[in-house]
Amino acid sequence: MNKEKKILAQKLYLVLTSLFITSLVVSNLIFQKFFYWHPVDLEIFGEKLFYLSVGILPYPITFLITDIISEIYGKRKANQVVTVGIFAAIFSTLIIYVADSVPAIDNSPVNDLLFKKVFGSTIIAVLSSMLSYLFAQYIDIHIYHFWKNLTKGKMLWLRNNFSTFFSQFVDTFTIIFLLCLNNILNWDQFAGLLISGFLFKVLVALIDTPFLYLGVYFFRRKFNLGINEELNID
Repeated sequence: MNKEKKILAQKLYLVLTSLFITSLVVSNLIFQKFFYWHPVDLEIFGEKLFYLSVGILPYPITFLITDIISEIYGKRKANQVVTVGIFAAIFSTLIIYVADSVPAIDNSPVNDLLFKKVFGSTIIAVLSSMLSYLFAQYIDIHIYHFWKNLTKGKMLWLRNNFSTFFSQFVDTFTIIFLLCLNNILNWDQFAGLLISGFLFKVLVALIDTPFLYLGVYFFRRKFNLGINEELNID
């Protein structure tokens, strides 16, 4: 790979990393708003199917990005992005903590009570999310490369979906368990939200498979990569 293509590969890696970090941090900030997506009118353990937090919307993007990075840049670079994302989540939590500790003036459009109501649980949520995210992302990358090695770089759809299904269940279970443990959610919501969240993520994983193929096709064509060949940008 010549110098010009290496620089381009490094820039694309930074773009993917930026999208990953943005999706992760935003999902931690907006999680307290819930919505009901109802393609079917069903209840699971007393909860409407697809009764979901809006924080779930950007989160699957992170798994798509780590799969692209895993496929093109390798396991080490994918783990590197996950680690950077953890530091970004911690840093954003510290900023929110400082902002919450500063008293609002009398005519502030957002007073202390409203700010605390919106962001007051963010510290617990981010810590909970980071634990689930840490387990899920590293599991996703490990399983992805297990199947990649086993299939010798073929059957991209298999490793994408198998790794995402398992890691998303771990993520959904852990985050809901920790939020219930910290009394942010009620325990009677646990089973319904777990199933709803996991099924939604499974659907998203199936939907994002063509986008993974598109992204991998772009990189392979742009950098003349063969099956199972990775970019070295160090």
